[in-house]
Amino acid sequence: MDGANFSVVSEFVLLGLSSSRELQLFFFVFFSLLYGMIILGNLLIMVTVTSDARLHSPMYFLLGNLSFIDICQSSFATPKMIADFLNEHKTISFNGCIAQIFFIHLFTGGEMVLLVSMAYDRYVAICKPLHYVTIMNQQVCIALVLASWAVGFVHTISQLTFTVNLPFCGPNVVDSFFCDLPRVTKLACLDSYTIEILIVANSGILSLSTFFVLSISYVVILVTVRYKSSAAMTKALSTLSAHIMVVVLFFGPCIFIYVWPFTTYPVDKVLAIFYTIFTPILNPFIYTLRNKDMKAAMKKLMTRKLKSRKISEISLMMRPSLY
Repeated sequence: MDGANFSVVSEFVLLGLSSSRELQLFFFVFFSLLYGMIILGNLLIMVTVTSDARLHSPMYFLLGNLSFIDICQSSFATPKMIADFLNEHKTISFNGCIAQIFFIHLFTGGEMVLLVSMAYDRYVAICKPLHYVTIMNQQVCIALVLASWAVGFVHTISQLTFTVNLPFCGPNVVDSFFCDLPRVTKLACLDSYTIEILIVANSGILSLSTFFVLSISYVVILVTVRYKSSAAMTKALSTLSAHIMVVVLFFGPCIFIYVWPFTTYPVDKVLAIFYTIFTPILNPFIYTLRNKDMKAAMKKLMTRKLKSRKISEISLMMRPSLY
């Protein structure tokens, strides 16, 4: 390729989730509601964690950052997907396609490392409670968050180094609702075997390694708690079950798509919905409905907002009478 981009393709056609007009209208309403819930739910977590002093702890600091990444991850392609349900011709420019590839790998790579950081936080809290405050200090928490973004950035840049220079000279139809890397590379006018090996070596290994580390950490926690009281075991299982549910729903599709990119399946684009839409919407429910402190903080926040609104309304009603 001589380091140059020989692409003559200026845009890609996205086939989306379905060609049925009726299904597209249903998907438009369904995913619009889901996207709205993702934004509102995760914003509520971020505001609650920031405003309540009782939640200024490592676990909730990491949770707030997870909510921020979830908002970003659900926004890189979902708004366009929703708009495309109303468009007959679903296209995306070449630069827009590259941008989607950049952001999806930035956010997913960052979330993988952040989930490992959250697992480490739970490991220290459960297995080394006396040293928790010392180990998980503010500097460590900030370093873990910065590391997640750094890994995500390095991961996505390493993907783009070979993607932007691929020659696209003919086929431009992507059977998905966004520019999924394995599907886009198959459209290049060259043997994609080497590219697929690079995808496995990059995305596949990152997904498998972080999933393996998470699995080991959960096993270590459960083995450690097993020799403690039954109450501690029950609390650990309650805490970890939420984490495990998120990990399975997030990593399962990623591993399936990126560890075996040599063959694409129609189910791939359905699985992609899990880590782009379903996981970001499940996180607020999983981490709040099962957490008493978070629910109490949210209730306190809502009560405070309602009281301030009532005070404002009363002051507005009384102001004319002063004159």
